[in-house]
Amino acid sequence: MIRTLISLSLAATLLSCGPAPRDISGAVMHTPTRVMDPVLSSKEAKQLFGAKAGPSPQAPAPHGSYAKGCVAGGVQLAETGPTWQAMRLSRNRNWGHPELVDYVQDLSRKAAQQPGWNGLYIGDMSQPRGGPMLTGHASHQIGLDVDIWMLPADTLTLSARERENISSISTRRSSGAYTNNNWTRAHHEILKAAASDPRVARIFVFPGAKVQMCNDEKGDRAWLRKIRPRYGHHYHFHVRLNCPGGAGGCVDQAAPPAGDGCADAQAWVNNILNPPPPDPNAKPAPPRRELTMGDLPNACAAVLAAN
Repeated sequence: MIRTLISLSLAATLLSCGPAPRDISGAVMHTPTRVMDPVLSSKEAKQLFGAKAGPSPQAPAPHGSYAKGCVAGGVQLAETGPTWQAMRLSRNRNWGHPELVDYVQDLSRKAAQQPGWNGLYIGDMSQPRGGPMLTGHASHQIGLDVDIWMLPADTLTLSARERENISSISTRRSSGAYTNNNWTRAHHEILKAAASDPRVARIFVFPGAKVQMCNDEKGDRAWLRKIRPRYGHHYHFHVRLNCPGGAGGCVDQAAPPAGDGCADAQAWVNNILNPPPPDPNAKPAPPRRELTMGDLPNACAAVLAAN
């Protein structure tokens, strides 16, 4: 049924799914915009993308934004490499844009230089064709996000079964206001290496870790700007890459504010330790609506249909 719906809609969307056509000078040529087939447009996107076991046979390209998009031509990170192991293999989320796979391999080699680390344990990247996931993340949709475990990868011979059952370690205490005894200088150095790569847009980690790194860093502090406080993110840190060069259908998020961001992280910690009184006029946030195919770029219909 899913294949039939996608095939019917493909003819209606194909002209708008690829990169925008350009003239000889490279300027975008404006062409009529095709509207996605209304039947496909109303379908829940996570069900369609979650059902795809492999990538689309297309040139690699991220389409849309980190929380509303897909990835064409996804590449699979090998389950085990010289300095990494992909975890939770049953999820089939060790896929991404080639830039992300290359980044993970580069960072894992740097991590292997730290005492007690032989590399990295890699958590969720993206599904084979990206898109919304059946469970978990709102982002990780365009093949440019990766979760990296805080657990030191001291062995790289874990079986598939062990990778399903082993857990990472928490590095926070006091609800994320401080680091705990699991936090080491190696974590600091790995995050520093992760953020120093020019391909990185942001890295999310719990507030106490950012404050700890701000207090401990005595050298160049420019890399701290990319480390952004976020609740949770104490079993892993989340790396987000910039849109690759030439990826016209990819939507970058705004650059982090100027400066090292340490005062902002301290404000997060202060609010954890001394929560502000609740706003009596605050209204509960409406429940998040599931994304439909109509919420995604038209290009994602072709990514889904490609065989």
